[in-house]
Amino acid sequence: MYRVVKKRLLAPAIALLEVDAPAVAAKVEPGQFVIVRVDELGERIPLTVMDFDREKGTITIVVQDVGYSSALITAMNEGDEFEDFVGPLGVASEIENHGTVVCIGGGLGIAPIYPIARALKDAGNHVISVLGSRCADLLILEEEMRAVSNEVVIATNDGSKGVKGFVTDGLAQVLAQGHQVKVIWAIGPMVMMKAVVDYTRPLGIKTIVSMNPIMVDGTGMCGACRISVGNETKFACVDGPEFDGHLVDFDLAMKRLAFFKDEENRAKARLECDHEGGHH
Repeated sequence: MYRVVKKRLLAPAIALLEVDAPAVAAKVEPGQFVIVRVDELGERIPLTVMDFDREKGTITIVVQDVGYSSALITAMNEGDEFEDFVGPLGVASEIENHGTVVCIGGGLGIAPIYPIARALKDAGNHVISVLGSRCADLLILEEEMRAVSNEVVIATNDGSKGVKGFVTDGLAQVLAQGHQVKVIWAIGPMVMMKAVVDYTRPLGIKTIVSMNPIMVDGTGMCGACRISVGNETKFACVDGPEFDGHLVDFDLAMKRLAFFKDEENRAKARLECDHEGGHH
């Protein structure tokens, strides 16, 4: 079984869990993900790996309580165990020395951008990280990101910290300083990644995004995670999760994502009713 060895709340409803999973920790690379199940009845949830410790045999994941299954995971405590913890899945990030790179993390996307930024810095890049959140209270992993970046720019929608606005405003500030940025990695909500690629496309700066659509099996068999990249159908679970953002059809991806919103809301309502009724 895959035991939770450490738990830390990063922000309201956002939990960091360090999980004992030596087989996954031995092989995982930045950019890859795992699929977890809390119990036999739980649904399979894809989660990008935030950190790993090969010696300790642990994988660190960050989960936000947004629906039925994620609520179960964020409620787990040290000593609790996952039924399944499968990985590493997906293709690892291509890490090389480009010179100056920008790592953009929006909201929960800061967690998966962290190992990428660290690997890029270790490879000799000058890493500028742009971190975005709705407000200062929801900004996660700032200290960790500072430790693996040469520079950090923060943007909050309400201006409670850093630049007032979106990550694109933070990126604009970086580019205005005259940095010769070679590659940008952007991970966060679909609408944020779309905004970044729309911004960088006319500038001709290569922008890599991590597509975390709905995944069911993580092996490309079910087709739930299919997306269109450069007019070709790709499966985020086996071909990704990273793609050239300028080739991704974000409008189609966002439409597909909307299909599942109603079901998620129904499941969440059921969970809340159960809690109010005192059932577990």
